[in-house]
Amino acid sequence: MKNIFLWICLAVCCFWPADGVAEDLFHRGLMEPSDLIEVSSQEPGIIERVVVERGDRIKKGEVLALLKSGVEKAQVELAEARLEFGRRRVRRNEELYEKQLISSHEKDEMETEVLVMELQLREAKERLKLRTITSPVNGIVVERHLGPGEYIGEGSIMKIVRIDPLNVEVVVPVEYYGTIEKGMKAEVHPQEPVGGSYDGTVVIVDEVIDAASGTFGVRVRLPNPGHRLPAGLNCRVRFYQ
Repeated sequence: MKNIFLWICLAVCCFWPADGVAEDLFHRGLMEPSDLIEVSSQEPGIIERVVVERGDRIKKGEVLALLKSGVEKAQVELAEARLEFGRRRVRRNEELYEKQLISSHEKDEMETEVLVMELQLREAKERLKLRTITSPVNGIVVERHLGPGEYIGEGSIMKIVRIDPLNVEVVVPVEYYGTIEKGMKAEVHPQEPVGGSYDGTVVIVDEVIDAASGTFGVRVRLPNPGHRLPAGLNCRVRFYQ
């Protein structure tokens, strides 16, 4: 459905000539997010707090939501207490071992128990970390599906998009096939009122021609620092070496 919508948008949009450049050198395009991510949770649970709202800009690793984690916190505290006890036990028995009052086997057993306790503590901390949902990319929150008190299982909490860089999906007539290659430069002109000219790079050239329209698809990667350009704009694209 998304691809059908893209082709319809590109087919019906109007384009304008650039100053001093022949119009037939330009091709229709649509500026889209480079990633669209449904943020979910590795662990099911009840949402305690959602930190961000629709429209918020977020950074990779930023906390998005927290799940209730009372049980997990208690497990971490229990594992820490057991580990501390095990370490004290090893220190107390060190002197007994030096006096040969306990065997090397008994000493090895106690040290192994401490190692196991350290692993159990690490496991408990990792389970606690799963109750904190963080962003996998720099992006923008575009939808929020759940809120505090709601259950998250297999669904998603929110949807985020990455618009730096942007993907520019371009429709090119079949007669240009073979003249456009990966790595070529592309001059992108967004529609008004944004306007302007921006430089991108070809990253994908489709090798399957759409027989009905006599066109093929090209993707241009367009840097977008500071999110200066919005996604969803029609544009015109000219390719050059």
